[in-house]
Amino acid sequence: MYISKEISTIFDSEIHKTGADPALFRAVKYGIIEIVVEIIKANPIFLTHQYFKKDMIQTAICLRQEKVFNLIYGAGKWKYLMISGLDKHNNNILHLAAKLAPPNRLAQISGAALQTQKELQWYKEVESIVDPSYKLDLNHDGEKPSELFTNSHKQLMEEAEKWTKGIAHSSTVVGALIITIMFTAAFTVPGGNTQDSGYPIFLHKKAFKVFITADAVSLFAASTSVLTFLGVLTSRYAEEDFLESLPRKLIIGLSTLFFSIAGMMIAFCATLIIMLDGDLKLIIPTVLLASVPVAVFIFLQFPLLVDIFISTYGPGMFDRKTKYLFEKDPSFA
Repeated sequence: MYISKEISTIFDSEIHKTGADPALFRAVKYGIIEIVVEIIKANPIFLTHQYFKKDMIQTAICLRQEKVFNLIYGAGKWKYLMISGLDKHNNNILHLAAKLAPPNRLAQISGAALQTQKELQWYKEVESIVDPSYKLDLNHDGEKPSELFTNSHKQLMEEAEKWTKGIAHSSTVVGALIITIMFTAAFTVPGGNTQDSGYPIFLHKKAFKVFITADAVSLFAASTSVLTFLGVLTSRYAEEDFLESLPRKLIIGLSTLFFSIAGMMIAFCATLIIMLDGDLKLIIPTVLLASVPVAVFIFLQFPLLVDIFISTYGPGMFDRKTKYLFEKDPSFA
């Protein structure tokens, strides 16, 4: 607030002679949206000044500061002034969105596939607010924004493909093992079968019914998971696939894999209850020990599933209903 009041006394001709622009752009660089908003409110001329209206948004896009970029949606009549203009290399803001994000911003995202997804989300968001002609503009290197995106993200795309295939391959192996185990368990039921009718000996026990149900759920979930991950392994790995197609397949594959593991553990516990005739002194320690490796697997992989789900179907980085510039001064509209 004190900074913004001080800056509000600066004449337009003196902007570059003071510390106003370093203060503003340091705030943009580190995503300190409160300072940016207060400076703009204190001196709205920043939105019309050629230096600030252009470079502030360009900096936000290059540094992937979504909170600062969201100010566009609250800028009212200044919106199109803020997204216009070119940098010294003849790049429009869509070119800037097509460049690779700084390493420190990418490092905040787990996995090359999710990093690629975030980059695509940035590019698509900027593309949605600019004039369609921007997509055809050429920079000094003769590149369209889409061409620049492909060239600058080539290595990241390769890493994303390798990362995704690694997840799919390892999960397929786990799923295949579960299918084998649960399929075999369905025909070698606890206690065996009666010789006369062939029906399971413990058919009418509640624990046996739990075993059969859990076995079936685990088998079908594991089969779904394996088929889904096979779809991941055979995908074309185009840029657009990382936006929603591949993340959706990973969500389905990991979710069904977790269900299959849970079903396997329930079936195992039900089998122990049947075979040990409810002796809790033996059942409880055995179940706890058997649950350790499964719990470790879920603990390591479940956060990845949550990250993928939030990144794909969560509220997103961009707030098109932002009201920052309207809270105190309706004249911005």
